[in-house]
Amino acid sequence: MPDPNWRPGEQHPDEWRQDLNPDAMAGQNVGLAGPRPETNATTAFDLKAAHRMLDGFPADDLKQIPILPPGSRLEQGATYLDLQDSNRHEFKARGDMEAGPDNWYVPKDQVDYQLWNRLIGVTDPARLGEGDAS
Repeated sequence: MPDPNWRPGEQHPDEWRQDLNPDAMAGQNVGLAGPRPETNATTAFDLKAAHRMLDGFPADDLKQIPILPPGSRLEQGATYLDLQDSNRHEFKARGDMEAGPDNWYVPKDQVDYQLWNRLIGVTDPARLGEGDAS
């Protein structure tokens, strides 16, 4: 049975550990949650290119769409959308993924579900909050 206290990189001697595994814990989901870059992220409202891309979205909606800054690590298993991807499909992140300079990653858990549905191209009025309640 594996040792439950073992951490990646511990198989190396102490004097070489940092050189051989500089980011030994990258992508690992252990301990307390790390920083949440989406809390201080820019929004689609702040990016003029996003305004053009999301033509037809009111300013209030654009202000509710956080875009992760480059270098932000994505949460393993969380759902994201890259606004720069012309297909605009949602995906589940791996622990080793991070936002690059050409990505406009939007975390699903930070966006209203009806707005999210619009972002991924849903056209059903009921799923967009535009349907008849009866």
